[in-house]
Amino acid sequence: MTELNIYQKLVEVRKAVPYLKKEAQGQQYSYTGSSQVLASVREKLDELGLLLIPRITGKKVSESPIEYKDKDGNVTKRTTTYFTELEMTMTWVNAEKPDETIECPWYGQGVDIAGEKGVGKALTYAEKYFILKQFNIATDKDDPDAFQTKSESYRKPDPISQKEVGELKTKVLEFAKLRDKTDADVYQALGVSDVTTLNTKDAKALITKVTGWIKSAEKELKKQGA
Repeated sequence: MTELNIYQKLVEVRKAVPYLKKEAQGQQYSYTGSSQVLASVREKLDELGLLLIPRITGKKVSESPIEYKDKDGNVTKRTTTYFTELEMTMTWVNAEKPDETIECPWYGQGVDIAGEKGVGKALTYAEKYFILKQFNIATDKDDPDAFQTKSESYRKPDPISQKEVGELKTKVLEFAKLRDKTDADVYQALGVSDVTTLNTKDAKALITKVTGWIKSAEKELKKQGA
């Protein structure tokens, strides 16, 4: 078996986890929990011998006093919110070749009221989102099958085929003759300047549209000749 370098190993991890369903539930929304994210890649990381080493390179803690008031405006409670920000470096290490490393600058933040949990929350936030973004893991609220269907619908439409080009041109010429117009007039009415730039979906829609025009024109000509 060919030995994989650190980049190839990261690609294998990426292939293993294309999607995560949001399973944790907050007060008003569902979300992907840190343990769920870590569990999704842990086995593959162990299998490939990849280590992720976080390192704090800078920190900042901001304090914001908060007052809670009753309906009459009287202060009922005072507290302080601590906003912790961490500048970090996330380092990937190939355990089979420890000299193979990749360093990624990163950032984490955490909000806490008591004050002692801000760093832990920031580290958890940083690790969770680093893994999600490193491996481009989608976290739609849909189930995996629905996500797959949706992701396929986002793909760029196929370009127009030669068959569709020919069919559209034929329909345009046919309608142009019925109306005693040029094909350029018809394309202008369709809002098309270059047929080859169309995708297959738009081409089929235009073919259907011109076909309808042809039928209407033929009915009109029959009435006139009656």
